[in-house]
Amino acid sequence: EAAASLNEADDRLAATAVSHNKADGLINLALGYRDLATDQPDEHARWLKRSAALLQEAAAMAEESGGQRLASYAYGHLGHLYEEERRLDEALQLTRRAVFAAQSAGAPESLYRWQWQSGRLLTRLGSLDGALSAYQEAAATLQPIRAEVAFGSQASLDPAHQSIRSLYFELADLLLQRAALMTEDSEADSYLKAARDAIEAYKAAELRDYFRDDCVDQIQARLTKLDAVSPATAIIYPIMFSDRTELLVSFPDGLRRHSVPVTASALTAEIRSFRRMLEKRTTREYLPHAQQLYDWLLRPLLADLRRLKVNTLVFVPDGPLRTIPMSALHDGSQFLIAQYAVAMTPGLDLTDPRPINRTRAQLLSSGLTKAVQGFPPLPHVAEEMAHLNSLFKGEQLLDSNFVTPRLEGELKDGRYSILHIATHGQFATDVNQSFLLTFDDRLTMTQLERLVGLLRFRQDPLELLTLSACQTGIGDDRAALGLAGIAVKAGARSALATLWFINDEASSELVSEFYRQLHDSSISKAHALQIAQLKLLSGRLYEHPAYWSAFLLLNNWL
Repeated sequence: EAAASLNEADDRLAATAVSHNKADGLINLALGYRDLATDQPDEHARWLKRSAALLQEAAAMAEESGGQRLASYAYGHLGHLYEEERRLDEALQLTRRAVFAAQSAGAPESLYRWQWQSGRLLTRLGSLDGALSAYQEAAATLQPIRAEVAFGSQASLDPAHQSIRSLYFELADLLLQRAALMTEDSEADSYLKAARDAIEAYKAAELRDYFRDDCVDQIQARLTKLDAVSPATAIIYPIMFSDRTELLVSFPDGLRRHSVPVTASALTAEIRSFRRMLEKRTTREYLPHAQQLYDWLLRPLLADLRRLKVNTLVFVPDGPLRTIPMSALHDGSQFLIAQYAVAMTPGLDLTDPRPINRTRAQLLSSGLTKAVQGFPPLPHVAEEMAHLNSLFKGEQLLDSNFVTPRLEGELKDGRYSILHIATHGQFATDVNQSFLLTFDDRLTMTQLERLVGLLRFRQDPLELLTLSACQTGIGDDRAALGLAGIAVKAGARSALATLWFINDEASSELVSEFYRQLHDSSISKAHALQIAQLKLLSGRLYEHPAYWSAFLLLNNWL
């Protein structure tokens, strides 16, 4: 049926007069035949030949009418056909014509695609430096229009319209390959940092796209790089590629790279299994997965970690790695949390690395103990909040007092540096489906960001946002991104939150111990959480990681 419809469209289009619109129609028709060639192997050559002929006709017609933007698409898609057929030199020649036409038309939305295609072709032709240059040009062209392109790619039905993620990760891959060819450590280091920066650029873009807000990462203008902050901290950047996993690690004495021969699909499968088993509180089925992930992600780093006396690990995870607690990885004899304090951040450039000022800290605690809106009661929240208010000065909003207008009134006062919310909540793939439960309503992430944003432009912004009793969907990478991202977007330096719902008695015990430790100015937030998690781990009642590992410290760990 598709072939018959395309052929009918072909006949009708052939009968129309030469025009800009006809050239546009020819390109779309050519892409239809291209897809047909992919779906019908027996007719592959026939449909591909027709697709190529239509693109050549469209290119000539566009050039004749001065439509350089359309010409760039015709030449670019034709180049892609040749790329698919492994006729790389001809593909590169056509792609370069597409780049020139897009430059002539001032069409960045077309230009970055063909610069990217040039990079892929040069990679396959063995020209590493030429490929690197093309990829870097594509990334630079994309930057100002990234939000529009991201929106367009979500709506696109074109299977060749690859995700922006692929561009940044392919660029990082090339930079890592280039680093491996360097004989001097200093030369290799610059390529390793550039690879990390490419992934960092993607992470910032991903966060902006999740919140549909180009200002979400405006904080970075006033930041110090995290790897220059703490001499006993290692920052671990796992990068998942289709054929391997790379670990870029910032140690106090420089950047190191470890390549692990595990594919992205194998690592993802292991992560998903670990997460599922971890929530089963009555079994130890999680243990083989915890040990396997430790072997892949931590064991290669052990010699350097011990040599440099590192005591804190900060992970900058990607994709599925955001859905698991690293603290529950296991070396065969003990959990990772028994060896190191652990924190996570969505990106190096998205974290404000300053320790909390304990002397002036004031706490606004709010939460629910009663069953409301179909959600079960949280009876231990009252005890938890009473304990917190015995440690820090401040105010508490419990049950009927925990309503949005009252919360807004307190935050407008501007004196709070810690906001603690103990209630049911959910982080979903779509930020608009994420919420925190109040006594009479649901507080959306947009509302929370607006409320916390009241503190953003003070000299001392919100130091800590704690979301207790919340959860993200299992295996939902974007929901986990929202968990960390809401703190960044709201202007909070740190967040403490849970990956899944745990009973409020265990939650209350852990949170209370965390705040008790936080009261000591000599202890970092990461170490305060470590001590609290170890306290639960050491007791018989809550020793299973399902109880203590769900808590993540996000962003600033100092």
